[in-house]
Amino acid sequence: MLDDFLVRALLAGIGLALVTGPTGCFIVWRRLAYFGETIAHSALLGVAVAILLDAHLVIGIFTISCGVVLVMFFLEGRDTLPTDTLLGLLAHGGLALGLVILSFFPTMRLDLQALLFGDILGVARADLAMIWLGGAVALAVLVWIWRALLTATVSVDLATVEGLRPDRARLVFGFLVAAIIAVAIKIVGVLLIVALLVIPAATVRRFATSPEMMALGAAILGVVAVGGGLYASAELDTPSGPSIVVVALILFSVTRLRWPKTSGG
Repeated sequence: MLDDFLVRALLAGIGLALVTGPTGCFIVWRRLAYFGETIAHSALLGVAVAILLDAHLVIGIFTISCGVVLVMFFLEGRDTLPTDTLLGLLAHGGLALGLVILSFFPTMRLDLQALLFGDILGVARADLAMIWLGGAVALAVLVWIWRALLTATVSVDLATVEGLRPDRARLVFGFLVAAIIAVAIKIVGVLLIVALLVIPAATVRRFATSPEMMALGAAILGVVAVGGGLYASAELDTPSGPSIVVVALILFSVTRLRWPKTSGG
């Protein structure tokens, strides 16, 4: 069964969607879409570092992404620049530096388009194991910091008074997003991963009755987008990663037309 590349692609997409859905809820609630873009853009620098050190791409991307998270947290407390300006500097600086370093390896066989837009049809069994095992760990971490992050989203002072250590939860969440992006690069690519984090969560927010229901709904919607995108890709011969995002966007548009906004989520 796993010899069928479409089955592997579907399993990989489902495994990713089950993680990006709940994680994306916090990105939507806390307005961190640009934060996700910054980490995703720094992925190319991680690729360059991995090539320099002859390391696995996921390890290189995760290491650099975590470094970007640490730099951002450090500068936020010590710099007078607005957060969005800092994120812009880190995002485009990391992207440009990664491209410059990669230019010094003209003979290196690197599929830049696959890095930017993903190659879900090329997922191997080892990738599946990484996605599902890593996804299980990621969900466990998210459950661990859920209450602290949720309370801090409402009020940082309240989270501090309750002893939930919101700063620690925020930092752990940053590392969590870095890990998800590092694993997801092969599936949907640098330019599309943030869309998969944001669109399903933004879609279900309109009619979710509680944070937990929104997380569950975002995961389910992500799975539907993956299935629909792969089906459309097979039928219409379109790129798989972008097709998944387009299906997610269509679902978002439909719900905006058909469902009234509720007070939950």
